[in-house]
Amino acid sequence: MNELIAVALFTVLAVISPGADFAMVTRSSYAFGRKAGLMAALGIACGVQVHVLYTVLGVALIISQSPLLFLAMKALGAGYLIYLGYKSLTNTQRVALGDNDGSSRLGVFAAFRSGFLTNALNPKTMLFVVSAYTQVVQADSSLVTDLGYGFFMSFAHWVWFSLVAVFFSSDALRRTMLDRQGLVDKVIGMALIGLGVAVVFAGVR
Repeated sequence: MNELIAVALFTVLAVISPGADFAMVTRSSYAFGRKAGLMAALGIACGVQVHVLYTVLGVALIISQSPLLFLAMKALGAGYLIYLGYKSLTNTQRVALGDNDGSSRLGVFAAFRSGFLTNALNPKTMLFVVSAYTQVVQADSSLVTDLGYGFFMSFAHWVWFSLVAVFFSSDALRRTMLDRQGLVDKVIGMALIGLGVAVVFAGVR
């Protein structure tokens, strides 16, 4: 029970800390509506499972002990964040509150894909998952227990970012943000680029 509580607290604190996932869901929600925001949240939750699976299978140990592999993963994740930031920063398309673009199948799939890739390529999430399994979860825990904890991590991400999506897709807030879409896009773009640069230069092991 103590281990479960520790994993829960560790996960909640990691999930609610602002980062690339938060910026991604915020932009998907305010720009394209609630369905897109919720699909981005689902993509993030699925992305967590990528980290869980390779951690449980032991691949994370190889990555963490190989500076070149870890540097490659950081570079890939940072590059994707910088790419997303550049796209937001240079976006000239303006969305009105009544537009249907965000509810189209393509828009929903794109939101899911962006959420999934943002999390799956995020070294911060990798470090969180690896730390959870090496510092909190007992080394002799069963595979079922390990996968259960992984499911909880994904579920916590899905719940939190779904709430974020619901909040930022409310009509009143969307109207306010869409009225200032150029400024909001630039702020989010700069935040994503800043996060990408921080990933490259962060002194993490």
